[in-house]
Amino acid sequence: MRSVALDLGRKISFCEVANGEVQSRATARSIDELERQLGRGTPPARVAFEACREGWFIDRRLREWGHEPLMVDTTRCRQLGIGQHRRKTDRIDAEVLARAVERGMIPLAHVLSPARQQLRMQLGVRRALVKTRAGYVASIRSVARAHGKSLPSCMAYNFAARTRGIELVPALAALIEPLLILIEQVNVQLAVVEQELDRQSSTEPVVQLLQTAPGVGAVVSAAFVSVVDDAHRFDSAHQVQAYLGLVPSENTSVQRRLGAITREGNRYLRALLIEAAWSIFKHKNADDPMRAWALSLAARRGKRVAVVGLARRLVGVMWALWRDGTVYEPARVGLASARGHQEHAQSLELQAAALATAASKVRRARRSPTVTVAR
Repeated sequence: MRSVALDLGRKISFCEVANGEVQSRATARSIDELERQLGRGTPPARVAFEACREGWFIDRRLREWGHEPLMVDTTRCRQLGIGQHRRKTDRIDAEVLARAVERGMIPLAHVLSPARQQLRMQLGVRRALVKTRAGYVASIRSVARAHGKSLPSCMAYNFAARTRGIELVPALAALIEPLLILIEQVNVQLAVVEQELDRQSSTEPVVQLLQTAPGVGAVVSAAFVSVVDDAHRFDSAHQVQAYLGLVPSENTSVQRRLGAITREGNRYLRALLIEAAWSIFKHKNADDPMRAWALSLAARRGKRVAVVGLARRLVGVMWALWRDGTVYEPARVGLASARGHQEHAQSLELQAAALATAASKVRRARRSPTVTVAR
């Protein structure tokens, strides 16, 4: 098969390599303009391109044309040589990728199934609307403070109605009225989007199943499904946690040192999981083993560390529920926590015993006479 690479951007840079030599290059404004090189009827090719926003569309189009698309994991592009010697252009990147295709060294990214792609895009539209509404609310509060008026706190969805019910000076009311109208319009569109999101989620039984976990609502569960896609492509909870950037960074070049979480993977889902962890942590009436575990960790390491640890643990619980097709059972989580505490205590006892033995050896060495060897 042919070895081809595309560097996607405002323009697409095409490069084909054979036997280590560049065979052809091209530049196009869209994938359809490369029909002469890759369209139906052309010899089959392995086509590499970096994962990006239009990656799913490129993947579908290449499959329609009879080629084998290779979506590249962007977190491992540097190992292919992209950006070496501070030389990074579309033309060079396409050639580097094409040579990697020929050598069979492409690190593949996971391509979401079509249903999960639609779910991810629907969540993206909802996120944009929520962010827009939050911006309008913040602007209105800022304008009100500039007029010496502090608006009461409330939920964003009824902010416009609550604000209209407050007596404001005419100048302030006239100033914020356009923004209140926009908030009401965003609320209408947001309701439509969330209705469609509910419809899509209703076809995914796992979305409802994951909501049995504490702190997990419709949006968190749908986002988790849209990112993970298939629970069985991971062998352990730790792999999922690392995929979402919730494991500590590590440096073992000299000695093992752990740092802050890696923050790799989907930032939006990671933020949602942190929010879910905070809701569990702050729910004072909740009698849940995960909250009890987080409280004990907070007493030793602080709230922020505990909440991140709780988010990481929540990922493991959600993955296990999805893998096993079961609902959340606090008792089982409590038993796992108890086993974990017991193993941690045993580990501490073994460490203490080892340290005591080492100290005893040092004391004996100090008491023993020093032997001088004559030269």
